[in-house]
Amino acid sequence: MLLFQAAVAVVAAVHASPVDTKKAVEAKQGPQPAAEAGVAQNKRNKKRQVFLEWGGADLGGYASGFNQWDSSLGFGGGLGGGLSAGLSSGWSGASSGWSGASAGWSAPQQPEGVWQKKLVWKTEWKQIWRTEQKQIWKTEWKKTQVPVEKVIQVPAWKEIQVPDWKKVQVPVERVIQEPAWKEIQVPDVKIVQVPYWKDVQVPVWKEVQVPDWKQVQVPVWEKVWVEEPSHGWGPSQGRWEKKLTWKTEYKQIWRTEKKQEWINKKEQAFREEKHQIWRTEKKQIWVPKKIQEWKEESVQIWRTEKKQIWVPKKVQEWKEELKSVQVPAWKEVQVPEWKQVTVPVWEKVWVPLPPKAEQGWW
Repeated sequence: MLLFQAAVAVVAAVHASPVDTKKAVEAKQGPQPAAEAGVAQNKRNKKRQVFLEWGGADLGGYASGFNQWDSSLGFGGGLGGGLSAGLSSGWSGASSGWSGASAGWSAPQQPEGVWQKKLVWKTEWKQIWRTEQKQIWKTEWKKTQVPVEKVIQVPAWKEIQVPDWKKVQVPVERVIQEPAWKEIQVPDVKIVQVPYWKDVQVPVWKEVQVPDWKQVQVPVWEKVWVEEPSHGWGPSQGRWEKKLTWKTEYKQIWRTEKKQEWINKKEQAFREEKHQIWRTEKKQIWVPKKIQEWKEESVQIWRTEKKQIWVPKKVQEWKEELKSVQVPAWKEVQVPEWKQVTVPVWEKVWVPLPPKAEQGWW
């Protein structure tokens, strides 16, 4: 019984060793987006293997599997042989007792095989560092010419007003009387022709309708007898037919005639009338008139002269100074990035052995 428990502990350690190592690697790197499906599939395969191993599988397979693993794990050939012998004897006794207790039920026979290592490639996400160029600004000192204003005195000419006397001709107005003609209105009588309206009789022609008779041709259908030719026997035969004929008739019409009539009409005529009008005549009168004469007088004026003065003036000079400027530069920085890589992983796979020829009942 102790030997069986030791074998179970060794098998559990062997199975847990690659899984725990993988869990440590995943915990260090963090969950990868592309590797989550592979981890779930490995867990399902692991559960299936444990069920096959402990759900009625032959321990002879474990013995043969340990024979393959003992060289790699360092247990030696003695552990594999002793373990196989102890497990086979203990299992045979337990199986006989179990078969008697189960009363007819027996575990299904699993094909014999061995556990082998298989190298597979799995896709994982690995963090790498990529070098990029980043633009930065660095400070540099540059000599520049700075303008400076300076005030100096410069000569200038200023215009000033100086009083002076000047003789000028001054206009003087004088009033004189001169003859002129003035238009005046004089009453007068004028005979004019005044229009007025007079009633007169004017002959006009008017169209009237006069009744009259006209001879017209009217179509009439008449019934006539048409004889047919005789064939030599019997009386002659014929038939009544309609014939279109024209008949003369008188039809009443209205004829247009002109009739003279007299109407009243207003006609324009002229008669003489006397009207009072105003006639324009010219009359001589005397009117005052202003004439201009010139008289010499002395008047005060202001003469413009130039005077020299000194005025301040701002001039620009250049002074050399150091000025800090920002110059663009490139700096290499490390940027984290995820890269999909393929890593080798050792997995345990069950390889069935070829069936052996049966000898006897066992």
